[in-house]
Amino acid sequence: MAQSNKKRKAQKSNVAQMRPRPEATDKNSPPRIKAPEFDPSKEPIPPELGLHCDRVRPDNFSTQSLDRALKAQLARLTMGVTPFGLSTSIFNWWIHLASSPGKQVQLMEKAARKAARFAIASGQQGRATPCILPLEHDKRFDASEWQQWPYNLIYQNFLLTQQWWYNATNDIDGMSRRDEQVVSFITRQILDMMSPSNRLWTNPEVIAQTVKEDGANLVRGWQSLIEDLERTISGQPAVGSEDYLPGRDVAVTPGKVVFRSHLLELIQYAPQTDAVTSEPIMIVPAWIMKYYILDLSPHNSLVRYLVEKGFTVFMISWRNPDAQDRDLGMSDYLNAVGEALDAVNRIVPDMPIHGVGYCLGGTLLSAKAAQMARDHDDRLKTLSLLAAQIDFKDPGELQLFISESEVSFLEHMMWDQGYLDTKQMAGAFQLLRSSDLIWSRYVHEFLMGKPQPMFDLMAWNADATRMPYKMHSEYLRSFYLNNELSQGQYQVGGRPVAVTDISAPVFGVSTTGDHVAPWQSVYKIHLLMDTDVTFVLTSGGHNAGIVSEPGHAGRSYQITATPDGANYVAPEDWRANAPLEEGSWWPELVTWLRGHSSGTGKPPQMGSGKSGAAPLGDAPGTYVFQR
Repeated sequence: MAQSNKKRKAQKSNVAQMRPRPEATDKNSPPRIKAPEFDPSKEPIPPELGLHCDRVRPDNFSTQSLDRALKAQLARLTMGVTPFGLSTSIFNWWIHLASSPGKQVQLMEKAARKAARFAIASGQQGRATPCILPLEHDKRFDASEWQQWPYNLIYQNFLLTQQWWYNATNDIDGMSRRDEQVVSFITRQILDMMSPSNRLWTNPEVIAQTVKEDGANLVRGWQSLIEDLERTISGQPAVGSEDYLPGRDVAVTPGKVVFRSHLLELIQYAPQTDAVTSEPIMIVPAWIMKYYILDLSPHNSLVRYLVEKGFTVFMISWRNPDAQDRDLGMSDYLNAVGEALDAVNRIVPDMPIHGVGYCLGGTLLSAKAAQMARDHDDRLKTLSLLAAQIDFKDPGELQLFISESEVSFLEHMMWDQGYLDTKQMAGAFQLLRSSDLIWSRYVHEFLMGKPQPMFDLMAWNADATRMPYKMHSEYLRSFYLNNELSQGQYQVGGRPVAVTDISAPVFGVSTTGDHVAPWQSVYKIHLLMDTDVTFVLTSGGHNAGIVSEPGHAGRSYQITATPDGANYVAPEDWRANAPLEEGSWWPELVTWLRGHSSGTGKPPQMGSGKSGAAPLGDAPGTYVFQR
């Protein structure tokens, strides 16, 4: 390091020696012409400066800006999905497959066997036994019309083709598992688009509906398509969203905004019982969407449920950032959580807090808890993490969109506009479940003429927020690309934090159908935290599994408590042995929180004017309405 500093000083000295020094002048002497300064863009580059001088060339900035501008525009066309990284993976697959004659022979044999099976099925009359069945989650061909000739042959031929392409893109010698998954994902998107269920003349359900209604379904579908396009172009929310307005239809649990900063509003909910648990709850939601997924309609609001069970609940409502917030980083969000904790302590003094984090908010709360543990701050009584990851090594199919090429591509777009737009985020998530979120909707709404009625969770999902340029770039690089938080390398306040320092008991929740935070990835809290861990695996997806109120039909969950120091159990072994319970997991959370509380007492006042946390207005506040 010392040698490096000396070298820099020598370089600066050399540059200084090259510049003409001003000579001393006398008042009466004639004016002298000032010698020109050394301009590295016009003068020869001194060899001793090397690349150091090249970095300050003005043309560097112009060429870099050209690259940024071009890729930013391209990213808008591709909804933020990089074509460069994808094409690299495709070429990698092609060259490895081309150099694997054994794999080619295997694929030809598979094609021949599939053709023979299909020929036998084609020669049978009537309702023959299908030669291939759809996967368990594939509901496209369940209707009885698909079992009639010739549609039974059409969908079976499609499934055989789909299966062959899966074999063709997997188990390729020399390819990384990630590249195989990328190519397999791309082929699946193409095949989903070409599915016979998506075309009028090859979908017997659509044909039967068209005959039954004399084409009225296609007229309604066309009208729905035009209306959707008009709303998309004009930036209006989806049809029916106006029936779920925060503060009127959803997010209606009574409360007050008791603290406001540039990044958040803190809501304190009014007590519903004469006595409340001594320790309050503070919920940190994700800021990729509005907070009120945890306070939807009165019947499925987790906030209302906790308040009615005798808890004092605080909730963060994040600001929807714009271009002026481009330089807000992860440190700003971590500091905002600290400010919210301080505000809660001013209202409920001398009491530790039950911290609850959902999705990205759970990841942020984990980093904050690790910082607090490092700094000997023991204000967190417990930590509840709902569908939140700490280890990002295996984040499911979302990792297909997380690579150096993809992150760099997104950074160019965010640099240009200052944030990541809601539509640009939605594109990637829809592709993860294109069969359900894109093509199934296309068939039912635009071909069958049966638009899905709006409901509260669907309306919330359309009420997305933006992500600041700096924060989202830091988040993708620190957590997804480098996985720093799980390895003790993530820095807060200039020093690394380790989640192993967290001693507060943990209540972790994951869902079986989560495509954003797969349950096996969330389960890694057993490896990462040296504390008591209670883990819940519930049915449903990333959102619907969390919004799982008591009385919701078809819900089930598994739960076990693992004390600190117990032997590790692999996730699949855990799932095979954990008892299955019917119903909602919410009562388990209430029982667990009560078991880690010190008792009950009188409800605290709503806000605290003497300590700078006076009520500023009614819930749901103002930030939730920002567009």
